[in-house]
Amino acid sequence: MTLGWGGLIRLCLANAAIGGLAALPVNLFNRLMVVELAWPAILPGVLVALHYGVQVTRPFWGHRSDTRGGRTPFILAGIALVGLGLVASAWAIAWISNPALALAVWIVAYAAIGLGIGAAGTSFLTLLASAASDRQKGAMATLAWLMLIFGAIVASIGTGIALEPYSPDRLMVVVPCVAFICFLVSVVATFGVERRLGPVPPAAQENLGAALRDTWDDPAARAFTGFVFLSILAFYLSELILEPFAGHVHGLPPEDSTKLSGAKDGAALLGMIATGVLSYLHLGSLRAWAMIGCGLSALGLAGLAAGLPIVPLTVVFGLGNGLFVVGAVGSMMRIAAQQTGATGTRMGVFGAAQAIAAGVAGLIATGMVDLARLALPSEAAYGLVFILEALLFLAAAWMAARLLDGRRPNPILQPGE
Repeated sequence: MTLGWGGLIRLCLANAAIGGLAALPVNLFNRLMVVELAWPAILPGVLVALHYGVQVTRPFWGHRSDTRGGRTPFILAGIALVGLGLVASAWAIAWISNPALALAVWIVAYAAIGLGIGAAGTSFLTLLASAASDRQKGAMATLAWLMLIFGAIVASIGTGIALEPYSPDRLMVVVPCVAFICFLVSVVATFGVERRLGPVPPAAQENLGAALRDTWDDPAARAFTGFVFLSILAFYLSELILEPFAGHVHGLPPEDSTKLSGAKDGAALLGMIATGVLSYLHLGSLRAWAMIGCGLSALGLAGLAAGLPIVPLTVVFGLGNGLFVVGAVGSMMRIAAQQTGATGTRMGVFGAAQAIAAGVAGLIATGMVDLARLALPSEAAYGLVFILEALLFLAAAWMAARLLDGRRPNPILQPGE
């Protein structure tokens, strides 16, 4: 049984709650640590990398949701754990004057945030994959991603307004309120959903190791895991260097480079919305949109590396990102839902590949730029990263052509390829 549109839209509010909570450590806490507390900028970078790193536990959470007969408890528990991690991080920022103790609290808190996001995010996507029909999956991939971004925007703006004027005491009022509101939203989003869907099918494997071996022994799932890692590595490679590139190479001031990032994200949102609508109307397959998105992204990156006008090429790059995301996430939900009793485990494996790729991408990109700028002009140093990213996108497009099946509603992967 699947949900209607109203139930699916309500369920996606849980992803808005996850996005709202995940935005605070990346944005607000980053700024407070570096500016107000005068810690080196690498500290929040390492802490964010830690929160990605612990998400290798996603297969565990997915398998637990398979074996325990429900996804909702893991969504709610994960969001609650993220909230506790945020409150602990804020407490260390606001009231702990001992640097060693504050650092210890942040390490534990960011690990908890990563674990909670892994548990909640994996279980949410697993539940969404089970609740949406094959025809709805492309549109639901769009909506889930849009809700994630929407939650981040609302939480960031709302927190910023509530913190005026900033003080440590106010921080310790606002952050717990944000965490509590996001938890309430997730309760509303998931209430009664699994009761309408019926019982979760029995797990294909009760043992996690056996479940992971089954997933890895399936040529289709193994190949798709490689596609997820490669494509997400490409997707995130320029995330941390686009604004520095705009400043170093094109001389844009901070306010203009921020607008440039906004233009990229706006184009990506437009691409996501268009792809979700078109795929629902059977105008193009998820494979086609993933391939077109990878190709457009590579084209935009090649133009940036060649020194062409930055604004239109950034828009092309963002539009390609939006097309790719819907094709990839929609396909992820399809392949995860194909094996009864293993949807959570498969979604966890794909999610772990995604988290590892996102963390590695930032380290590769920033490291390459720093090393290359020692010997090359800035435009050439950044160009090397953009060319590498373009090649990765082209490789991802090639993999999509081989692995993703454009026919509907048949399985999207051909075993043995």
